[in-house]
Amino acid sequence: MDYSIEVAPIETLPCDCIIIGIYQNQYQNQHQNQQFIPSGAGLSDKLQSTIATVISRGDISGKIGETVLMNVIPDSKVERVLLVGLGENKALSPKNYRKALSAAVLSLKKPYIKSVVCGLADVAVEGSNLQWNVRQIVEVFNDASYQFTALKSDKETESKLQKVIITTPDSGLASAQSGLIQGLAIAEGVSLTKALADLPGNVCTPTYMAEQAVELGKTHPGLSVKILEESEMKELGMGSFLSVSRGSRQPAKLIALEYQGGKKDGKPIVLVGKGLTFDAGGISLKPGAGMDEMKYDMCGGAAVMGTLLAAVKMQLPLNIVGLVPSSENMPDGDANKPGDIVTSMLGKTIEILNTDAEGRLILCDTLTYAERYNPDVVIDLATLTGACLVALGRVPSGLLGNDDELCDALIKAGESACDSVWRLPLWEEYQEQLKSNFADLANIGGKDAGTITAACFLSEFAKNFRWAHLDIAGTAWRTGQFKGATGRPVPLLSQYLIDRAAS
Repeated sequence: MDYSIEVAPIETLPCDCIIIGIYQNQYQNQHQNQQFIPSGAGLSDKLQSTIATVISRGDISGKIGETVLMNVIPDSKVERVLLVGLGENKALSPKNYRKALSAAVLSLKKPYIKSVVCGLADVAVEGSNLQWNVRQIVEVFNDASYQFTALKSDKETESKLQKVIITTPDSGLASAQSGLIQGLAIAEGVSLTKALADLPGNVCTPTYMAEQAVELGKTHPGLSVKILEESEMKELGMGSFLSVSRGSRQPAKLIALEYQGGKKDGKPIVLVGKGLTFDAGGISLKPGAGMDEMKYDMCGGAAVMGTLLAAVKMQLPLNIVGLVPSSENMPDGDANKPGDIVTSMLGKTIEILNTDAEGRLILCDTLTYAERYNPDVVIDLATLTGACLVALGRVPSGLLGNDDELCDALIKAGESACDSVWRLPLWEEYQEQLKSNFADLANIGGKDAGTITAACFLSEFAKNFRWAHLDIAGTAWRTGQFKGATGRPVPLLSQYLIDRAAS
């Protein structure tokens, strides 16, 4: 979609529809319309009177997310007006603002509307500014308009929307333009993440992911890409990582993306994303029901690529490294067996009690590999445990880490980006569950506290740097009727990087 900023009065801009926000139960008479139309200051008296008539009839009360599409506007050049409820006449919470935006764009999906003027940027939102509002408009509109058509013969999407004009006062133009740049970058990163994740495992293989990373490097000169093959990983001693790929006919890849936007000698922020392009569970085979969704086990890796793309687009003054260990986890005569013991790159031996706990096996060697970059911080993200979905549902991602300052920064970024996280404890007592009679540690810790013990396992390989772990098993994709990737946690990580750049 094409997005732009305009300072002209909303009614003068040519489009198929204008979007106006109204507050709940604020109607008194047509001479006081501006109490309930915060974005309608520039509307003509006639149009304000028409809107007031619709409201007075009770067609819309103004509750958050309520919408009414006015298809015929008498004596006006405006073709349609979409009224969007904003709730009580006070500052909205960030999540309620996004709820109103989402309702607006979803209402525009079925009508044949190609262009809109959005007058919702000047809505008061708690703790936000115009820059943030504009960014959210782009992110929410882009997210709602996404539809996977890559492997469909009919490429037509439900939404016909092609152009979005966001109105702003003259005084806010610079701030709005900054928000537009951020919104476009993050939206593009989210779209890339979703497009990769929604592909099936027979298309999106480790080799395919590596090829897409190489293409990113070619199209964005600020991004350099290196692909480590299995032979190179063997030389590095990545026995844990390579034990997972043994059961697959697809060769594993370790994808490294580097963005040098900061000082030449500046320590980088390293993002590590699990890239299991399909997880059958290996010998510890998963149940058949819902196994198709295991194509989403590479969402962490896709999100790392999407975040790097967003950072490049925003030209953030930071050094960032993205590492994506990519493999399949399949049953085979040469696959890992329960009871096998493998040696990690760090030299620690691991007893594999369950071959379906494979994500930590590829991540641990990648965390060790990350040390060579002399990182400032390392953040890994992975669809790691079903236990996280049980504990937290699909609202926040799980957060664990060995550094309070880093974890607090991620929590703050999550709140700002409306891509929330919830921190879980990483206490020494949980390490007891990973003890093995035959190796340095086991790859599972039993049925109790599965998300925490998985992070405890990874923490053994993150002792030499500041580290945080995001378990996105409940947030990386939706299931059921609206099955599909969400693109999370690209907004969270992008906000964290924006905050780091600002500091």
